Amino acid sequence: MSVRQSLLAILDQAPCYGYQLRGEFETRTGGTWPLNVGQVYTTLDRLERDGFVTRDGADVEGRVRYAITDAGSSEVRGWLAAPVVRQQVRDELAMKLAIACTLPGIDVPALIQTQRTATLAVLQDLTRTKSSQAAPASPSDLAWSLVVESMIFAVEAEARWLDHAEATIARAARSGAVAAVEVPRAARRIVAEGGAR
Repeated sequence: MSVRQSLLAILDQAPCYGYQLRGEFETRTGGTWPLNVGQVYTTLDRLERDGFVTRDGADVEGRVRYAITDAGSSEVRGWLAAPVVRQQVRDELAMKLAIACTLPGIDVPALIQTQRTATLAVLQDLTRTKSSQAAPASPSDLAWSLVVESMIFAVEAEARWLDHAEATIARAARSGAVAAVEVPRAARRIVAEGGAR
């Protein structure tokens, strides 16, 4: 998620002080991604440098208020109209499992089971959190609900991928393609029975 564009979109509604902007961001994202106020001011400095915001005066306490420029408003419209392009990021879990598969003596199915347990615990926590919230009654409730649901879908996808990885490893072990992967007794039983759970 682009903090830069999100702050610009908020400023497109009305000028804000840095602390106000931080509060608006957290409210509008359901408090899921807390922002450090230093990050807000660093981002505002860059937005000012790039001509997307301007300082709109200061109050008696010396707080600077920022306002969006025409170029900033145009940037917001472009951001909201464009699809999000998924970045190829390093997935620590995929990397860990890939490396583990190449190391002798590693109980890869146990590694998968440990991760599955942790993943399902996160899924349960998120589901409980989602269930505790009443139907969205305000825009910020709706924002929070959408963010939590996004996280639930991502964790569900990770659980499905772990099932897939486990089945793939069991098939590879059954065919003898991965002699370097440690296949403990439980996994050997799965292989002997003709597949993964």
